[in-house]
Amino acid sequence: MSLSMHQRVFTRNIAKLIVYAYQHGLELTFGEAYRTAEQQEIYVKAGKSKTMNSDHLRRLAVDFNVFTNNKLTYDWATVKILGDYWETLHPSNRWGGDWNKNNIKDGFIDVPHFEMHI
Repeated sequence: MSLSMHQRVFTRNIAKLIVYAYQHGLELTFGEAYRTAEQQEIYVKAGKSKTMNSDHLRRLAVDFNVFTNNKLTYDWATVKILGDYWETLHPSNRWGGDWNKNNIKDGFIDVPHFEMHI
């Protein structure tokens, strides 16, 4: 499958995730989606990212601002419902709140991050 096709599948799944969030009382705004290699390098040097191979570089990742009761939250337990749903939409989908896919809060946590890793 071409990168363009993966991007279209990713976009459709993001649309489903947004609807699901609102159905469950969470509101979203976009944080960051596409990133340049230069911006990614800044994040790696600052410790905000672990890799120069981010799916943001391929337009296959998005960071959301998640709101509950009109307040921004990065609370793992609150956002986990979205992460769990996201991972059911496609076998390549990963949630940054559970990189290990073990449903345990451990390791590098990136709660607002949703990606399609190809």
